[in-house]
Amino acid sequence: MRALVTGATGFIGSHLVRHLERPVVLSRDPQRAAAALSNVEAYAWNPQASPPEERVFQGVDAVFHLAGDPIAAGRWNDARKKSMRESRVLGTRHLVETMARRKDRPRVLVSASAVGYYGDRGEEILEETSKPGSDYLAELCAEWEAEAARAKEFGVRVVNPRIGIVLGKGGGALAKMLTPFRFGAGGRLGDGRQWMPWIHVDDLVGVMLHAASQEKLSGPANAVAPVPVTNAEFTRELGAALHRPAIFPVPAFMLRLLLGEMADLLLSSQRAVPAELRKSGYAFRHPDLASALRAIV
Repeated sequence: MRALVTGATGFIGSHLVRHLERPVVLSRDPQRAAAALSNVEAYAWNPQASPPEERVFQGVDAVFHLAGDPIAAGRWNDARKKSMRESRVLGTRHLVETMARRKDRPRVLVSASAVGYYGDRGEEILEETSKPGSDYLAELCAEWEAEAARAKEFGVRVVNPRIGIVLGKGGGALAKMLTPFRFGAGGRLGDGRQWMPWIHVDDLVGVMLHAASQEKLSGPANAVAPVPVTNAEFTRELGAALHRPAIFPVPAFMLRLLLGEMADLLLSSQRAVPAELRKSGYAFRHPDLASALRAIV
């Protein structure tokens, strides 16, 4: 499989390219990307500015589209929200525009999305057919997926993994959580009752490769582990894996004071389950949180 990857230098992308044979990589800084990643062909592309060159799609069978400004990199303001939206919505539009111009198009586009699509849903069990939420992140995910879906108009199969909290060594959400826990200062967020859809990075890579190869899989697919947990359960399991107490909760009002609207990422509840992945036969390497955390920490 000849693959093209955007967002290849990120935490997820860097894991994915290790499983691909000399993929084409699109990056704002192709020299840095080539130096950071081994055995890739790197080309320049600014997602917000213009479509990528047609030549980069020569012989490409599958496109893995992961590019987008980080969601959890800092407090959201109008400028940050505009950049997060444009890097995803406009970037996906530009990518699809170039694909449409080619006669030898890729057969599949695996274009990332997020469980934020569902908004804050409490105890509701969320499958791919569940309705979208109405907050900023939910609307962003819906627009993002709609742009990717345009590739179906010219015969490209499109899969949108709705990605949960990604856990793995050396990066992702877990890297930001470990420090307070290692000092014995970890604890639940808010009341801890919110559901946290999570996935081990090895499984997320497996899901993306599975999505590229399984012809019957299309549309949204919840890229989350099959055993969901609440924030309180997650906190307890992480403390146990690190052999540290987890007794210092962070009140919701403090998170909102510190993070503003971005606190919704930590306090919203999404009890998402991988219904489409189960139907398509994907076998999780890390189906439960305790074993996943032990493998990481």
